[in-house]
Amino acid sequence: MDNIKVFICEDESIVREGLRDMIPWEKYGFEFVGDAPDGEMALPMIRSLKPDVLITDITMPFMDGLSLCRVVMSELPDIKIIIISGYSDFEYARQAISLGVEQYLLKPVTKADMIKVIEEVKQKISEASEQQNYISKYEQEFKKFERFSHRAFFEKLVEGSMSVQQIYEQANELHLNLSANGYNLVIYTVRDAEQSSYADDAANVMESLFGHFMQYPDYILFRCNLLSYAVLIKGEFERLPELTDRCVDMIRQHCEEAHSNLEWYAAVGVPTKRLSGLSACYSDANRAFAYRHLFPDKHIFTSELVRTKYNTPNAGEVDSIDAAKLDPMIIRNFVRTGSLAETESFADEYIASLDGTENPILFRYYLLVSIRVNVELALREEGIPKTDIDMSLSGIDMEIEADEFRNNLIDTLRKAITLRDAEAMKRNSDIIDSAMRYIDNHYKDEDISLDSVAIASNISANYLSAMFSQKVGLSFVEYVTKKRMEKAKQLLRKTDKRSGEIASEVGYKDPRYFSFVFKKKTGCTPSQYRNGEYEEE
Repeated sequence: MDNIKVFICEDESIVREGLRDMIPWEKYGFEFVGDAPDGEMALPMIRSLKPDVLITDITMPFMDGLSLCRVVMSELPDIKIIIISGYSDFEYARQAISLGVEQYLLKPVTKADMIKVIEEVKQKISEASEQQNYISKYEQEFKKFERFSHRAFFEKLVEGSMSVQQIYEQANELHLNLSANGYNLVIYTVRDAEQSSYADDAANVMESLFGHFMQYPDYILFRCNLLSYAVLIKGEFERLPELTDRCVDMIRQHCEEAHSNLEWYAAVGVPTKRLSGLSACYSDANRAFAYRHLFPDKHIFTSELVRTKYNTPNAGEVDSIDAAKLDPMIIRNFVRTGSLAETESFADEYIASLDGTENPILFRYYLLVSIRVNVELALREEGIPKTDIDMSLSGIDMEIEADEFRNNLIDTLRKAITLRDAEAMKRNSDIIDSAMRYIDNHYKDEDISLDSVAIASNISANYLSAMFSQKVGLSFVEYVTKKRMEKAKQLLRKTDKRSGEIASEVGYKDPRYFSFVFKKKTGCTPSQYRNGEYEEE
């Protein structure tokens, strides 16, 4: 801990200088930063120096000590104040105590008395600092994963399935401040070009982005699905373009600075002035996001951009169709990385990108054959057994109408993604089971981390985090802490081991931090729990 800053306010110069000079401040861990003869002169100096301890007389000209204390404590609530006075009037002491003053000393103040008092104050400051460090450490451990646990709320928010009153009530329960007069959404994903899940480079980029977004109250990060995230942007409606551009620039900058073979995409919604308008905003962003499958070399999509640049109608003939837009990899990539939620948007934009009017009937059938072949190839690449894949065109008329073609395309893609997700779920379930077994065997290790579990499970940390939260319903940190607290409770009730021993046994090097976390999670101290002063429901 840094030296504790001390300021003295005393109108009698002999007393003020005596206090300043008789105490070897540095020896006791203090730094003398200034003094003043009265409260009026002291106040601006205190505001500038921000001392940790104020030693002040009560009776001074211009502004007395009690008045100074009231102002200082309202502006610096953590400051510790020591009152000195030549008066033994209990009323002064009563008023000082009511203000929260630490000590009240009568003149003449001896060196021994002052040293005793400042050491007591130092101990309180040290304990408060330690407590604040524990709070910061606790928040750092949990905050990174906190927003991911809000996924269910945000899913309902963007679905439009809650009333405005329900939105505010649930947001309040989750300690989310959604108050603003303007909102927008940015959906983004970052992944390694050669893998279906996050690799180390992508994980590093995502980790860095998480940290940046959490620094800004204008941005609320949440997970859309296993591999995509969304940023809810809130603020003054006139500032939304600026806030949105800054959000997209963050994503672009982090991805470009990685100098890796990353696939990254971001899509921007249309701003809204209402919370109830976020479902439409999300639909706009999701529709633009679907264009990443059609234009994989582009990175940023907006509703305006895709409407004016990418969705230009062609003539109605087969010859007018851009051959590049028939690239089979477009369909195969969507089967690999698309989601059920964006299937319909993708199908509509895929059809619109081919031709603005109706395609010739035979061409539709030819295109459907090509699509089904490539869907089957994509599924086989994803490890789906051939016996599970049914891409037969039986029962489909070669003279297929436009609406039937659209419905068939959507149905084909949905079936494919459902198969892919089911297979992925089987694999992911095995991975999570393995990860949980590892945690169950190693949660007592102080250095257990998401990274160490990911290495043991042969998967990237961010992908593991996503799957873990989805299956277990808790973040990695929450799960490990829950295991540790359960074991600690058993040891407290069934053994006579000291709290420090139990802390070490369940993975905490610092027994005081263990006690802090235990109280946070259970509502009582370890000793209270052991003595039966707290019974779980």
